Amino acid sequence: MRILGINALFHDPAAALVVDGRTVAATEEERFSRRKHGKRPVPFSAWELPVEAARWCLRGAGLRPCDLDAVAYSYDPELARPAEAMGLDDPWDHLRQTYARQAPGFLAAALPGLDPGRVRFVAHHMAHAASGAFAAEAAERSSVLVLDGRGERASHLAARRRGAALEPLYAQELPHSLGLVYEELTAHLGFVRSSDEFKVMALASHGSPRMLDALRRHVYPTGDGGFRATAVPWPEFCPPRAPDEPWTQAHADTAAGAQAVLEETLLDLTRWLHGRTGDAVLTLAGGVALNCVANARIAREGPFSRVWVQPAAGDAGTALGGALLLAAGAGDAVSPMDGADLGREWSDADLAGWLKSANVPFDRPVDIAATVAQALADNAVVAWFQGRSEYGPRALGHRSLLAHPGHAGNLERLNDVKGREQFRPVAPMVLADRAAEIFDGPIPSPYMLFVHDVRPGWAERIPAVVHVDGTARIQTVDAVREPLVARMLSAFEERTGLPVVVNTSLNTAGRPMVDDPRDALECFGSAPVDLLAIGPYAVHRGGMFRPAPGGCAG
Repeated sequence: MRILGINALFHDPAAALVVDGRTVAATEEERFSRRKHGKRPVPFSAWELPVEAARWCLRGAGLRPCDLDAVAYSYDPELARPAEAMGLDDPWDHLRQTYARQAPGFLAAALPGLDPGRVRFVAHHMAHAASGAFAAEAAERSSVLVLDGRGERASHLAARRRGAALEPLYAQELPHSLGLVYEELTAHLGFVRSSDEFKVMALASHGSPRMLDALRRHVYPTGDGGFRATAVPWPEFCPPRAPDEPWTQAHADTAAGAQAVLEETLLDLTRWLHGRTGDAVLTLAGGVALNCVANARIAREGPFSRVWVQPAAGDAGTALGGALLLAAGAGDAVSPMDGADLGREWSDADLAGWLKSANVPFDRPVDIAATVAQALADNAVVAWFQGRSEYGPRALGHRSLLAHPGHAGNLERLNDVKGREQFRPVAPMVLADRAAEIFDGPIPSPYMLFVHDVRPGWAERIPAVVHVDGTARIQTVDAVREPLVARMLSAFEERTGLPVVVNTSLNTAGRPMVDDPRDALECFGSAPVDLLAIGPYAVHRGGMFRPAPGGCAG
C-alpha cells in the first residue's frame, strides 16, 4: 500500500509517505514555507494544506498522486461536536469543521490526479496514538498515551497496541485539557501559545512550586483514567506578562507549579493505563509529550519499564500516524521508525553548486568531522548541515548549531546567536556508549525527549549544557547509525578530553529550523557563526564575504 499522511487542520501541517508499511519520508510544511509551525492554529487557516511537503514526499519516491492507494487525513469531522457543546469559547470553530469536511476536494485540487475518494478521515488522537504505537521499536505489545490541546471532541487518549490492532481504552472529553491549560499559561506569561510552551517548561526550573496546592484544585486526575483541567484563573497566581517585559519570580513560580501539577496528573494516567494493560512498554505522543521534564519523571517513577516518545510528538506526527494506522489496517507489516532524519537531502555535487551560485569561498577538507572538531576545540560556533533533515522540532545532528560545552559562556553566546531568552538551555550530544558515565536517566535517548541528571564531577566540566536545576536534555548518538556525528564527537574528545558537544537547532528565534542549503547560507550569513559545515564542505566566517576566486578549492 502506498499511503500519504496529511496533517493540516490545527497547526504544524505536515506530510508523510508510508510504502508497504515502511516510512519513506516525512516533513513539515514550515521547512518549505519558512513560517514557524506552518500557520497559526485558528479556524481561518484550517484550509491551508502542506502542499509542498506532500509534493516533495511523492516526488522523492517517484510517485504521482494517482499512484496513491489512500490518503490519511488526521481529523474526522464526523466525530466533532459544536464548540459550545464542548465548553470551548471558539465561535468560529464551525468554519474549521467545514474545511475538514471539504478536505478531500481541497487535496485533489492541490495534488492533481488524486482521487478524492481515496482520502480517509482518521481520528486525530488515533493518528497520534499510531505515531507512537507503530513507530516505536519492538513494541508490538505496548500501551500508548496521547495528550494535547484538542482533537475532535477530546484532549487525551489511552490505548493499547496488540500486533496490528490499536484499541482505545479511555478518552478525556473537552473542555478538560492539559494541553489547553498549559497553552493558556503560555499566553499569560507573554509567550506565543501553541508555540512557546517549551519556554514555560524551561522557566519552571527557575521557580518553586509553592502554588501547587492551589493549582491542584483546578487540575487533578479523577482516578478512572481521566482528569479535570479547565478554566485555571491564572491572574490569581501571577500578573500577566507582556512579551517585552522581564519575567519575575512570581512568573517562574507559577510555571513551576503548573509543571508539577502536569507531572502529577500524567503519572496518575500512566499508572491507571498500566493497571489496565500490564504492558512493559509505554509510547507517548501528542504535544504534551514534548515536555521532556515530564517524560523523564514518567520514566523514573512510572510503572512501565520502557518509555518511547515519538520525536514528532506534536500535530506534525499525526501525518505519519494516520498513514501507519491505515497501513496496519490494510495488512501491511508496519516497520518501526529508524530515526527522525526523514526530510530533504542534497548530494555533494548539489551542495557545491549551491555554494558556487552564492559566490561563497569554500573548501573540501580531508575529513569534515575532524575540521569541525578542531574548530569546536578552538571555541568556534559551527553550523552543521548534514544528510536528511529532521522530522519534528528537535535538531538531532543534521541541522544543528554546535559549540564547546566546557565554556560556561557558550550558553549565553548561543542564545545571543539565536536571539532568544537567556533562561533557555542548550543540549548535549554524546555517544550512546559513553552517556551513562556522564548522565543519569533513560539511555539511549536518541530524540532528546528526556532530561537527565548530570553525574557528580561532570557539571563543572561541561557547564554550558547543564541547566539551572542540574539536568541536561541529552541526545545519544549511535555510531552505527550516525557515523559522521560519532566521528566528530570522537575527534572532539581526542582534542579536549570531553565526550560531549553542545547541540541546538540551526535557526534563529521565530524561524523554522534550517532545511535547505539556501536556508543554511542565509542563517550563516546573518548570525555570528564561525564555520558552516555543509556536507563535506567548509565555509569559514573569515572568507565568507570575500569573492570566491574559483569556487571549491579542494
